[in-house]
Amino acid sequence: MATYEQVRMFTDGVCLGNPGPGGYAAMLVSGLHRKELNGGFRLTTNNRMELMAIIVGLELLPRTCEVVVSSDSQYVVQAMQKRWPQRWRANGWRLADRFRRLDITAE
Repeated sequence: MATYEQVRMFTDGVCLGNPGPGGYAAMLVSGLHRKELNGGFRLTTNNRMELMAIIVGLELLPRTCEVVVSSDSQYVVQAMQKRWPQRWRANGWRLADRFRRLDITAE
């Protein structure tokens, strides 16, 4: 079994109003290396920012790693525990009502 480098990712997202202006931040730590990132949107939701922090952090990884994510968001924790991303993908990134798309792309 292959062993992968372990990366710890600390994330947070925030929004003033829901929807409203918001931002996200993530810090990736591996050994002595540390990378910080952040971004924001003029019109967004808190849940979107919580997820964006993780997505953008994962996109920075140059190779396959074991990633341990720390988040204070119950939404993120439940999504991972209940495997919601797998259902979202199977539904074509659409919500249960089939009309609204999940939009987590950069503006």
